[in-house]
Amino acid sequence: MRLAYRRWAGIYDTVFGGVSRPARMRAVAAVNALPPGRVLEVGVGTGLALPHYRPEISVVGIDLSAEMLAKARAKVAAERLKNVEALLEMDAQALEFPDASFDSAVGMFVASVVPDARAMLAELVRVVRPGGTILFVNHFRAEGGPRWAIERAMAPFSRRLGWHPDFAESTLLAGASARVLGREPCTPFGLFTLLRLATPR
Repeated sequence: MRLAYRRWAGIYDTVFGGVSRPARMRAVAAVNALPPGRVLEVGVGTGLALPHYRPEISVVGIDLSAEMLAKARAKVAAERLKNVEALLEMDAQALEFPDASFDSAVGMFVASVVPDARAMLAELVRVVRPGGTILFVNHFRAEGGPRWAIERAMAPFSRRLGWHPDFAESTLLAGASARVLGREPCTPFGLFTLLRLATPR
């Protein structure tokens, strides 16, 4: 993953920023609608979402890619984003935060690229306070029809880019203690889904 995103860091915003923008903005709007608090953004990447959080929301971003984080830090400095508390190089499957450190967490396009999505979700449940919110915006595979066949065919090639078009929602949620609050399709064409979860009280 580090190698894949090292290659993508310089062109990520141009190649992926446009197509992912509507879903990313939907996720940010969902965070902004929550009461002000401390938010963990998992897979912050180049920081595309950072300028769009409400100023009263304190944001900590993590990513596995030092190259992506360098781009994000440049955005924070250029736009003087005082509500960005920290940007840290960290593995989402082994978070270095105490329990209940955050009021909410959001992962944008990260669930299908980590090696163990269930381990990541378990860590988010641990670091988000009881009754807090976890949001994912991600592509989840179709369960049938033409899109399913296309995703299956694309999978071997897409994995080289660090993306898994055949990633199933059940791969993330199986055995999770978090409760599903809802799912919303996101443009373009419902390709992405905003998944809302609540941590156990």
